[in-house]
Amino acid sequence: MRRVEHSHDVRFVTFSTYLRQPLLSHPKIMDRFADELALSRQRHRFHLYAWVVMPEHVHLLLWPLIPRFPLSIVLRDLKREVAKAVIARWREIDAPILKRLIASDGSTRFWQRGGGYDRNTRSEEEFVEKMRYIHQNPVKRGLVKHATDWKWSSVRWYSGDRSSPVELDPLPPKRPIQDEGA
Repeated sequence: MRRVEHSHDVRFVTFSTYLRQPLLSHPKIMDRFADELALSRQRHRFHLYAWVVMPEHVHLLLWPLIPRFPLSIVLRDLKREVAKAVIARWREIDAPILKRLIASDGSTRFWQRGGGYDRNTRSEEEFVEKMRYIHQNPVKRGLVKHATDWKWSSVRWYSGDRSSPVELDPLPPKRPIQDEGA
């Protein structure tokens, strides 16, 4: 599938760990992802509206700075930095998980190949739907009873808790609903 980027579209993105293994399930790894997301937001200057780290995947709702930092560059750099740090640590401690990360070409993989799921949000309604989906994901999976109980999500930011290392941007301005051909 070809990625279509428009400078006026907020993007809903999902990407997964290698073979959807729960590689992000340790709190220190989720913290590392959150820290790297905050650094990536500064480095690539994208607007970030919602995020969640799950044990085997990540959801983001963001508005990349096109054409300077298209989504492909943002995701490549974010994923590379997280993978590099986590795999280096696992090598230091000779973690058994490393054996399950060897791809058929012999390389060590942290993330699933490909761009993951990526959608341009076309309306305010779709934006709100994706934000709710992101924030409710840990609840739907049974990881927590209330969305605000999940530390690795932007939902706490919206409830007033600013302790996350990941700052969010003000919500984007309202715009008219566009049809899919726009």
